[in-house]
Amino acid sequence: MTVLIDLIAGARPNFMKIASIIRSMESRKAQGGALRYRLVHTGQHYDARMSGDFFEQLGIPEPDINLAASSGTQAEQTAAIMTGYEALLLKQRSQLCLVVGDVTSTMACAIVAQKLHVPVAHVEGGIRSGDWSMPEEINRMVTDAITNWFFTTSEVANANLRRSGVAEDRIFFVGNTMIDTLLANLGRLRPPPFSDEMGLQPGGYFVITLHRPANVDASGPFAQMLEAIVAGTRGLPVIFPVHPRTAKTLQTLPGFPPSLHLVDPQPYLEFNWLVKHAKAVITDSGGITEEATVMGVPCLTLRDTTERPETIALGTNELIGTDPARLKPALDRLFAGQWKQGSIPEKWDGKTGERIVSALERLLPT
Repeated sequence: MTVLIDLIAGARPNFMKIASIIRSMESRKAQGGALRYRLVHTGQHYDARMSGDFFEQLGIPEPDINLAASSGTQAEQTAAIMTGYEALLLKQRSQLCLVVGDVTSTMACAIVAQKLHVPVAHVEGGIRSGDWSMPEEINRMVTDAITNWFFTTSEVANANLRRSGVAEDRIFFVGNTMIDTLLANLGRLRPPPFSDEMGLQPGGYFVITLHRPANVDASGPFAQMLEAIVAGTRGLPVIFPVHPRTAKTLQTLPGFPPSLHLVDPQPYLEFNWLVKHAKAVITDSGGITEEATVMGVPCLTLRDTTERPETIALGTNELIGTDPARLKPALDRLFAGQWKQGSIPEKWDGKTGERIVSALERLLPT
């Protein structure tokens, strides 16, 4: 008898995180395994530049279902995802809802599944920033409160779950599926077309990504942060793939220095080529801190908290904060060659998807 698992994806990071799980499930199926999957795209990221490219580049099949939740407020999008996923489960029930990460889709589908008595597994369970002003933190906490089985990226996440009362036999320390995807594609990374036009040289430019509301929603503080970045990077090119949320605020700013290059969101292979060859990355994204750590690229995080402390304790990441004045001293250390080397966290070895599928085969009756 086969077992049907819903793989939930809705936003750009989700596709990176499910790619190795899909690959491992397909491999086990070819060997006679009983697990089958239904890929459910919630439509949370409806811009093709934010999700569409990933299917082709990462070898992910086209979704079996697209809930087409599209845009709206947090509540509107959550409601659209929940309504769509409930209809799907009522039409054809699965044996497990597997959610990844900490986006709206993660929380919404977990709630629907549990109310219909479908168990939930959470890949990247247990991570915490402690910052309740972040929508992602609320998504994590709600999801983990109703999760049956947790697949974790670090011992820090394991400890967070234990402190909240989760039993040891529900925690599976497997590693990081996003790093599975990165390691599988390192040899395929390719420069974006504009790299030649800009004359980008290895170690001779910076990459920035900013999309957190606290950093980009108010034009005044956002402009001050961009000015600090340009001043601290000493005239080197600064490549800025612009998130749709960030683009709205950028339109209100009067102009930009010539070293700041605004580009469209980049496909996976091109974006990680940029990161791999950059002098450093300046970001407010959690996932990019993980990728930079594995590639050995210095990373400056413009946030006051992080849910990925292992990238700081072990990796190449430093928490700079949201005060623009703190950027220059950090960048001065970078230019002086005083940045830490970093190491790769335990089990970030490219085999996480295999560990997850092996655990699911033990957990789900056939």
